[in-house]
Amino acid sequence: MQAGVVIVGAGHAGLQAAASLREQQYSGRIVMIDAEPHPPYERPPLSKGYLLGHTPAARLALRPATFYADRNIELLSGRRATAIDRLRREIILDDSSIVTYERLILATGARNRALAIPGIDLDGVYYLRTLADADVLREQLQPGKDAIVIGAGFIGLEFVACATRLGMRVTVLELASRPMARAVSSGISSVCVDEYQKLGVQLRFNTDIAGILGANGRVVGVQTRGGETFAASLVLVGVGVTPNTELAGASGLMVDNGIVVDQHLRTSDPHISAIGDVAAYRSDHANGSLIRLESIQNASDQARCVAADIVGTPQPYRAVPWFWSDQAHLKLQIAGLALATDQRVMRGQPNGATCAVLHLRAGRLACVETINRPALHLLARRLIASKVALTPEQAADESFELKQLLSA
Repeated sequence: MQAGVVIVGAGHAGLQAAASLREQQYSGRIVMIDAEPHPPYERPPLSKGYLLGHTPAARLALRPATFYADRNIELLSGRRATAIDRLRREIILDDSSIVTYERLILATGARNRALAIPGIDLDGVYYLRTLADADVLREQLQPGKDAIVIGAGFIGLEFVACATRLGMRVTVLELASRPMARAVSSGISSVCVDEYQKLGVQLRFNTDIAGILGANGRVVGVQTRGGETFAASLVLVGVGVTPNTELAGASGLMVDNGIVVDQHLRTSDPHISAIGDVAAYRSDHANGSLIRLESIQNASDQARCVAADIVGTPQPYRAVPWFWSDQAHLKLQIAGLALATDQRVMRGQPNGATCAVLHLRAGRLACVETINRPALHLLARRLIASKVALTPEQAADESFELKQLLSA
């Protein structure tokens, strides 16, 4: 069989890579391999509209069923890649079949980080990342029940918003001193805390978990290391993710909290690229640090970058990172990265309605976090890409038109 491009993983990154290759006139064979039994689907609604029953399963599909046949893309769903033979340029699948590649794209994503605590295997303990996870979980969302969320990250808090809306009593237990501590500034965390408290959510920070309590094999509560016990009919664990690097590592590729790639997203083997949640790269937006980003924007932009490299028009990956999350009634959006910034300024009042935090690095705008300010978010992406100079006084002054910096 003809060798071409093989893509392992059919999430946002993998699918966009296949689509971009065809858009950029790649005419060779394209094979997508994915362990999940479903065709590629959207993940963001799983912790929002899909849990609430507002988004039907049919609307989760990233592309219609005809997309793959129309573009001659071979989709192998429910198949797992078990090994890479780099010398022969072959992928070995779980049924011992072999797919030969000219170029290989690893878009293997990440999986939920498991907690190693007593009771983690009880019925009623859930994770939320895949469609299968969401299908099981949403059957348990019933009014009047007690839910415990371990971890106050994006996904955990999005689940909290759904659960409270459906009439559940929710308690959040977080080891850090504030929610989303690794992702947002303390000012934005405070706005989100106020919002969830208004919804009646109990938020407990600086709280370590000793174990999950059960009776007859079913969860009944959570106990902290401080000796407190919280009743629960279900527990959602949301303590971050682990990149799926095992396939790459076993083949001898360089791995460091992700599959390490260069500015063109090539791994230590020039015939293999890595993109999306699993790719670790040095970013100008992180002051040259090796980072790994978990966002649809990053997945899609890296996929386009790799497709361009494969068709012979390589460009270094320089896209401005941006993220978003629905936190109850708040639209949280982030442009840029706050890593290694040296000044931080609040713009507007942190009253839960609209506000922003602007981060500066060496006198330039590096990151903007916004609450319910979509226009400022879009402007911030352009400003960061333009590497505009900005003073703290200008950043804090609502009367100062940031847009004028684009023409300066």
